[in-house]
Amino acid sequence: MSAHFDVLIVGAGLSGIGAGYHLQTNCPDRSYAILEGRDCIGGTWDLFRYPGIRSDSDMYTLGYSFRPWTEPKAIADGASILNYVRETARAYGIDRKIRFNHRVISADWSSADSQWTVEVERGPEKTIERFTCNFLFMCSGYYKYEHGYTPDFPGIADFAGRVVHPQKWTDDIDYAGKKVVVIGSGATAVTLVPEMAKTASHVTMLQRSPTYVVARPDKDKVADWLRAWLPAKLAYGIIRWKNVLLGMYFYRLCKRDPDRVKKLILGGVRHALGPDYDVATHFTPRYNPWDQRLCLVPNGDLFQSIRSGASSVVTDQIETFTPKGIKLKSGNVLDADVVVTATGLDLQVLGGLQINVDGNSVDLSKTMNYKGLMYSGVPNLAAAFGYTNASWTLKCDLTCEYVCRMLNYMKANGYAQVTPRRNDPTVAELPWVDFSSGYIQRAAARFPKQGSRKPWRLYQNYALDIVSLRFGSIRDEAIEYLPARRTATAAGSSSKPAGQAA
Repeated sequence: MSAHFDVLIVGAGLSGIGAGYHLQTNCPDRSYAILEGRDCIGGTWDLFRYPGIRSDSDMYTLGYSFRPWTEPKAIADGASILNYVRETARAYGIDRKIRFNHRVISADWSSADSQWTVEVERGPEKTIERFTCNFLFMCSGYYKYEHGYTPDFPGIADFAGRVVHPQKWTDDIDYAGKKVVVIGSGATAVTLVPEMAKTASHVTMLQRSPTYVVARPDKDKVADWLRAWLPAKLAYGIIRWKNVLLGMYFYRLCKRDPDRVKKLILGGVRHALGPDYDVATHFTPRYNPWDQRLCLVPNGDLFQSIRSGASSVVTDQIETFTPKGIKLKSGNVLDADVVVTATGLDLQVLGGLQINVDGNSVDLSKTMNYKGLMYSGVPNLAAAFGYTNASWTLKCDLTCEYVCRMLNYMKANGYAQVTPRRNDPTVAELPWVDFSSGYIQRAAARFPKQGSRKPWRLYQNYALDIVSLRFGSIRDEAIEYLPARRTATAAGSSSKPAGQAA
């Protein structure tokens, strides 16, 4: 026996809880459930427990459009964000829709029945259960929860101290009074270093190459003033748009005049670290701003830690681990008691879900991404995926709105199936994300492609997406709507393997 729902949402993190709200608000006549592989709400914000875990986007845009962020800090700690997500789930009764310890492993689409059969592993015993649904909404993030990415460092087995990836942080990791080396230069590394340096004897950030690092206050003075004088929802909306527009302006400036932005960023670093610091070696990347994500340090905490001597930055490459630390290619040696490998995520598509459409296995790397939320040749499935150059939730909110509009349009017009079709051979394939970051490049071959023009192009632009997803037509030349229970003969091209033109 299997339970049936109009919509199944996979994942009870930031995106999944948002999807639940939009669905029950905009499609109240549709039944839904949320399947969560772990035993709690929160996703990323529950999984990561490393010291200093926080947002690297402001909470007025990372927060939900429908529920104002009311905490004092705009750059919030992980515990506050987790509490916000869980309170939202409770406030709207979304928590009652969640089935915990239900790890989705496969989904099989039947055009004859216009539904998905979803297979899950339940509990530690991994008991197999099946659910059916008319629409599958994936909110499972973009990386493996089981482990992060750690390079195969030579000699790492010889190291006598403890090696830990931030994704696997546990409470028993003791670094007080010890020498710590954090390998990496991304958002996780710049968060860990100043926090661990508060109690460690010294923390060294070992990076192969620098990243752009920008200091910003963790409180928004304009937001505080508006919240003091305006109703919470109105103030939140104004602050949200203020931050969205500033972010869009800065991103466009990076693309139009990268040399100017580079000079501004590096000028800020020199001011924070003093005239004698070697900014050229340790904080001047080889690429332009926003070719990779910028790293945010609230209140300049990383720079303060470096100036105080509690931490330092070394730009070099690892030759080998030794029993007492790390030998570098320059010949220098870093002594260490604890090594933290802040070396990135291991990306995957749709939580590693195995998808079959009418008996054909789907290779998602051969599909094209439609409007940033659906996949060519895959019916009745959408995925929430945020921006690379702005807050994750901005795009996820719009995705949820669009899915609800689509579901209501289908019901009003008697449709049971909706499938993006690659029916224009002149649309060229482009990489899924135009980012040079290592963690993106390692996984690029596994991810769907985007197209050279809309509706297949991902513009990474909130204003354009509002026009397309909130107000744009539900119909276009690349989307196919079908009524229920078409015969195999009448369905014709709907039985073609996903990723092929139809």
